[in-house]
Amino acid sequence: MVGTKATAQHGIYDTVKVYAYVTPQGDTIPMSYLPGVEVRAKMTQQWKNYWADWTRLRNAVYVTYPYAISASRIMNEINAKLVGVADKKERKKIIHSREKELKKEFGDKLTNLSVYQGKVLMKLIYRQTGNNCYEIIDEYKGSFTAVVYQTVAILFGSSLKQTYDPSGKDVLMERIVKDVEKMYGYRS
Repeated sequence: MVGTKATAQHGIYDTVKVYAYVTPQGDTIPMSYLPGVEVRAKMTQQWKNYWADWTRLRNAVYVTYPYAISASRIMNEINAKLVGVADKKERKKIIHSREKELKKEFGDKLTNLSVYQGKVLMKLIYRQTGNNCYEIIDEYKGSFTAVVYQTVAILFGSSLKQTYDPSGKDVLMERIVKDVEKMYGYRS
């Protein structure tokens, strides 16, 4: 039994099994297995900041992406209704009636978003529709309303005219969106 493992105790009253290793010289050395230990280096401040920013972005995308999907779907529905309508008053009536429904459905939820989540939502709406929020408001509500909302957005350090660059500055957001789409079955 040289160089093999063996059980050191075999009695019926032995409660703890201790394995032993038999050396080539015939000595028996007690042996036990330890659980694996993961050794990590201390995180640098730069890495901590990156991780915190990424987590914040991921959480914001998880919260706002369903709203961006809904916005895209609703805009397609409104545009389908407006296709054959040439009269301005009739167009406003259709848009206004849909706006009331949307305020009932999403009003409280959207007002509870943080400023950061609002910025992420605007980028995701651009991603889904191909139009920035300024253009959307200008098309449906008019230029004056779009300018007023843009002014408010600037006061909060944002812009309704922000775009979405999936291969540039928004690459992390795009990765998170792809993960969300895989996880929850959303389709672009």
